[in-house]
Amino acid sequence: MILFACLFLICNPFQKWMKFQRDFENFKTACIPWEMKIKEIESHFGSSVASYFIFLRWMYGINMILFGLTFGLVMVPEALMGKPYGSLPRKTVPRAEEASAMNFATLWDFSGFAQYSVLFYGYYNNQRTIGWLKFRMPLSYFLVGVGTIGYSFMIVIRTMARNANEDGGGDDTSFNFSWKMFTSWDYLIGNPETADNKFASITTSFKEAIVEEQESRKEENIHLTRFLRVLANFLALCTLAGSGYLIFFVVRRSQKFALEGLENYGWWERNEVNMVMSLLGMFCPTLFDVISSLENYHPRIALRWQLGRIFALFLGNLYTFIIALMDEINLKLEEEKIVKYNMTIWEASLYNGTIPENSTAPPIQVDPADVPRGPCWETMVGQEFVRLTVSDTMTTYITILIGDFLRAVFVRFFNYCWCWDLEYGFPSYSEFDISGNVLGLIFNQGMIWMGSFYAPCLPAINVFRLHTSMYLQCWAVMCCNVPQERVFKASRSNNFYMAMLLFILFLSTLPAVYTIVSIPPSFDCGPFSGKTRMFEVISETLEHDFPSWFGKVFGYASNPGLILPFILLMVYV
Repeated sequence: MILFACLFLICNPFQKWMKFQRDFENFKTACIPWEMKIKEIESHFGSSVASYFIFLRWMYGINMILFGLTFGLVMVPEALMGKPYGSLPRKTVPRAEEASAMNFATLWDFSGFAQYSVLFYGYYNNQRTIGWLKFRMPLSYFLVGVGTIGYSFMIVIRTMARNANEDGGGDDTSFNFSWKMFTSWDYLIGNPETADNKFASITTSFKEAIVEEQESRKEENIHLTRFLRVLANFLALCTLAGSGYLIFFVVRRSQKFALEGLENYGWWERNEVNMVMSLLGMFCPTLFDVISSLENYHPRIALRWQLGRIFALFLGNLYTFIIALMDEINLKLEEEKIVKYNMTIWEASLYNGTIPENSTAPPIQVDPADVPRGPCWETMVGQEFVRLTVSDTMTTYITILIGDFLRAVFVRFFNYCWCWDLEYGFPSYSEFDISGNVLGLIFNQGMIWMGSFYAPCLPAINVFRLHTSMYLQCWAVMCCNVPQERVFKASRSNNFYMAMLLFILFLSTLPAVYTIVSIPPSFDCGPFSGKTRMFEVISETLEHDFPSWFGKVFGYASNPGLILPFILLMVYV
């Protein structure tokens, strides 16, 4: 009896410690954002659908960091320590636009008061220091823009390396069904809802394993399969060519509208490029999905082909959009020369007191709203990317509400009084489009990386988009979608998604770097006005705030003759 009592006293603290560790692990799991929602989706729809939501959550974390950098080091300092609204022309709505500056249509188009605010590049002043803290706004703006790209490269490459290490390369297919049969159940489950989810998860994992086994043993007519795959690729190329031609046609129309004055046209003409790109991104993935049914690939391989085709579609659309923006920037630069000449005449007239009588400006002190100003191409670029992001978000939400929710409501309530079975025939419940949603996330993030230098509000908009998308899409998946007929297991490594994200990150930085290095900034707006190139803020800081020897060392270190061999060495290593 004494021996049992001693054993109880010894084992009881150990059991309590084990229980505490298990409860603490459960607490940490509960603290992971949306973890329980994703587990529930995985139990009903499989690991492939759950991998999308895991990827979305990871993207949300990245954008929270980007939002913290731009909000804390750019937007807040300018709002608190910079000159207030109305103190400078760049911070004031022009007199001709004041009447409509607060209209909903104007604000929805991100013009009016939205254009002349901390949301866009043109609002920021070019003073070296602002406020009593002597905060270096131009330097901070430039370093935050470069730092967001550098941080994004670092985190994507680091995640890819971690995924590669976790892959392990071991064989997990031996006695697969026996392991699932005898070791899948968790006997510590005490919640009925958790038990139901676990049962659904085990059932789905068996379906995934059966599909893998069937694909490994499948025999096929190789000649017919090759013909169908060639035909599918031909149809996909025709779709891509048609999409590219449509974008080219719309861009040419938009340039014509810009030359004639957008104020003479309606809402559709002003937003035609954005809307056409959003509609192509909505309908073309569905067409590619129909084409892929001809190829008879393994579902995982079919998903990668689908992702590659949508990737080519979005990439062509995005770079066509960038080329259109470059043409518009060139038009703004030509217009800037004319404005500079007119401003010289206006300043001379103001100095001589010969301002025309019908002018609203007094002879000496001029209201900032009446001062003529040049075209701010940086704000124009930021506005275009913000409009494209918002229109893409609205298109995604409308697609979910109409394509998933209303379709599910129609099938559910009209199935009893229809001529055929709507659930198993046309239109049936929709399946979750993994490829379209993944590529939508990746290209939306590419637009954020590309446009956030000219619109600091873009990371905040993307955080809001991802936050609402998580709840809306989780609800749509569980309420409106059905599991795929061929449920397949996701790849053990998510590096395929990461590789596409890294490629888009590289392609997104090229236009931004080109504009920073090659195009002169606008002369009367933004933190770099008055400089011939934006990167001159670095040399200016080295000249005024560091010893002369440090500037020489930095100049030698930044020599291309040293940088290129270093980059090549890093590539080989």
